[in-house]
Amino acid sequence: MEDLRKNGAEPASRDDYPPRIKLMKLFWMLGPAFVRWAESQMEQDGYTPQRMYLLGTLYEYGPMMMSALKDRLGVTATNITSHVDALEREGMVERVPLPSDRRVTIVSLTSRAEETLQKLCSPFMHRVSSIFDSFTPEEQETLFSCLLRMRAFLVEHKILDEKSRTFGRPEDTAQSLAGKD
Repeated sequence: MEDLRKNGAEPASRDDYPPRIKLMKLFWMLGPAFVRWAESQMEQDGYTPQRMYLLGTLYEYGPMMMSALKDRLGVTATNITSHVDALEREGMVERVPLPSDRRVTIVSLTSRAEETLQKLCSPFMHRVSSIFDSFTPEEQETLFSCLLRMRAFLVEHKILDEKSRTFGRPEDTAQSLAGKD
């Protein structure tokens, strides 16, 4: 089998792959599927995933320039303008010119949006996290610990922003997973 791997040939069966290859293939499949699952849960609250990403980004990182918001979400200028326009009409965001450079627009959440997000956040997280209900609390802790190590690797290799979502100190993990926060 080692010769097969050296020559780049496929192993005879899936079981012949080394565990790291099996994990890679599984993550490749599960990543997009998990995103679809989470997005399907957003729509229960009446918001499209794109709007929730925009509102969630402002909620997590605070007010930001339109261009920074566009870059963080990975969308076009036209797309971000369209979403901000719609959310502004609904009273969820507001645009404010930067005092030092009035050509620059800062987008921020309104108090209505913050209240709405606080109301929606907990039920949404419970719906999405129900995917882990088949794991024991100990298995959840182990998986969480392993994924934090994967996150650290991605941060170290500059694939993931170190300032992206934080999850607290490792010693807090057991408490939060057991629902004691």
